[in-house]
Amino acid sequence: MTNLTGKIAIVTGVSRDKGIGAAICRSLARAGADIFFTHLSSFDEMSGMGADQHFPHLFCEELLDTGVRSAHMELDLSDETAPSRLMDKVEEFLGTPSILVNNATYEAPANFRTLDKSILDKHYQVNNSGTILLTMEFARRYERAFPGYKQGRIINMVSKGPDPNNLAYIASKGMLIAITEPLSVGLAPVGITINSIDPGPTDSGWITDEIRDHLLPLFPSGRIGEPEDAARLIRFLASEDSGWITGQLIKSEGGFLGK
Repeated sequence: MTNLTGKIAIVTGVSRDKGIGAAICRSLARAGADIFFTHLSSFDEMSGMGADQHFPHLFCEELLDTGVRSAHMELDLSDETAPSRLMDKVEEFLGTPSILVNNATYEAPANFRTLDKSILDKHYQVNNSGTILLTMEFARRYERAFPGYKQGRIINMVSKGPDPNNLAYIASKGMLIAITEPLSVGLAPVGITINSIDPGPTDSGWITDEIRDHLLPLFPSGRIGEPEDAARLIRFLASEDSGWITGQLIKSEGGFLGK
């Protein structure tokens, strides 16, 4: 069993009980890590999934009941002050973190007929600018707090593939994939690994019966991906056992054929 006792982890974009973010938090907490998570109800309302105003508090209580420390905050990564404010709060409530899971994302459908600058900018502000600047802030504070320590972990949630109706999302996630390898070289001397995970289509509450019927034949294992599939891989990448793995794009999608 992976042991993350004494580690502090940030997981962004945790707004729903059945989401990948919640599964990641639960998996890291079971391994002993203290958890600080972020959420943004305004995006949940806009996305059509609906916002559960009570979820963050209830979920924090659930994590505390497992025996770890936990705290949370509302955070919009498109705000340029978000990275420093988040890191300040984590240090205030839990201490300096050594694990960052960049799970928060902005996604709005767009094809070649509908894609415009406004849509691109919204994706860029969260998926690229906000996420990358948070990564830099995390790394700088880690370097100051843990000189000579080799247990820093950054994990990006990404996506790629031939989806013509999600151009801005795929393009912005592609930037995170592109920066992973060169950033791994810069962060290795600091003691931080960075990897990106593509979980493929995951049943986190958005899959309708129609979508399920379409996707299921594309999974040779006979089932659609579940949030726990990505969470188990992230728990490994957050552990000491993954220390020689960095700069990688790792597909955890059960052999999904819809590429």
